[in-house]
Amino acid sequence: MRIIICVKEVLDPDAVDNYVLHGKLEIGDDGKTLTQTSIPRLMNAYDEQAIEAALRFRDGGTECTIDVVCVGGDPTAILRQAAAMGADEITTVPVDAGSVDGHAVAKILAAYVASKGGADLILCGRQASDDDQGVVPALLGEMLDMPVITIARALELDSGVVRVTRVTPDGDEVAEANCPAIVTISNELGTPRYPTTMRTMKARKLQPHQASLESLSLTGDDVRPLVAMARQYVSSVQGNCEFIEGSSPDEQASALIAKLRADRVIE
Repeated sequence: MRIIICVKEVLDPDAVDNYVLHGKLEIGDDGKTLTQTSIPRLMNAYDEQAIEAALRFRDGGTECTIDVVCVGGDPTAILRQAAAMGADEITTVPVDAGSVDGHAVAKILAAYVASKGGADLILCGRQASDDDQGVVPALLGEMLDMPVITIARALELDSGVVRVTRVTPDGDEVAEANCPAIVTISNELGTPRYPTTMRTMKARKLQPHQASLESLSLTGDDVRPLVAMARQYVSSVQGNCEFIEGSSPDEQASALIAKLRADRVIE
């Protein structure tokens, strides 16, 4: 079976948060892009867990080809990481990441899947850490006429049926769909494996295959965004701290409870 995994290169969210907390994250004059160039770029963590999900199928004896694809940016480093983890094929579709929206990305991915003769299973991260929209898998399912199961923490394959344990606010639920299908992976799947040294060294020599828009029978008009960013800004972060007085822990606890009741936090 062919498993296609869609990945995205993002800014390191921990580094971005640190800049924000220290008041040093700055937006450029265009009002859309960051001025910092030192923030590391890495694979979206949910997408890394999608690769792990596919590798677990292989570990369990499923014969499969694992194909990892990324749209936009310069994803060579993250695609080499995917190869080091165990991906069989790595592909980039070179477009300006800032010029496409979720709809355009889904259209590109749908064309890529079609160019590979389809896929038995498409895995995506539940959302990207930079925009947190999570719309691409749903759009991709609509374009490919595939069922979509979201927020998976565990997956099983059985005779062409994918069985997914989903994470919900009310507890786990199990959903099934006939393949081909699309599943989005959540962090509850568990920590992705670390590539071995040998695989990492071998992957450093790999160059991702490039699939141009032309090779996917797409034009600039086909990937024109329907939603364009008008502006982004950094919200001000304020911290307030109040010390609870008391000569002993018991007095401090009583004062805290009284304060919470006065503020109607507790009854």
